[in-house]
Amino acid sequence: MSTLSVPVLAGVVSTMIFVLSTLPMLTKAFRSRDLVSYSLGNIALANVGNAVHSIYVFSLPPGPIWALHSFYLMTSALMLGLYVRFGMRRPTHPPRAGMGASPDAPPPPALVASTRSELGGDA
Repeated sequence: MSTLSVPVLAGVVSTMIFVLSTLPMLTKAFRSRDLVSYSLGNIALANVGNAVHSIYVFSLPPGPIWALHSFYLMTSALMLGLYVRFGMRRPTHPPRAGMGASPDAPPPPALVASTRSELGGDA
């Protein structure tokens, strides 16, 4: 039985950390289908970069880097697919205060006084 070398163990641990750090983003994007905050250009470039980088990664001996790169290939392709399918849509729920709302946008109608009496003036 052979033991793992320190570099291979570090590769396994870092792969698990990267996977765990990416899963919440994927879960949220898949469940909410709200991808308007993502950039199509960024997702497309990530896919192109991963495809080109595959030439290098898969020329290396099999190891943790293969697992990590395969994960990146799958997640970037999944995000591209989700973006193409759902990203062009507007969210069905209004943005929460302070969450993506423009500072120059007028306040919601419920917060605007509609009569002079509500403002303390004569009616």
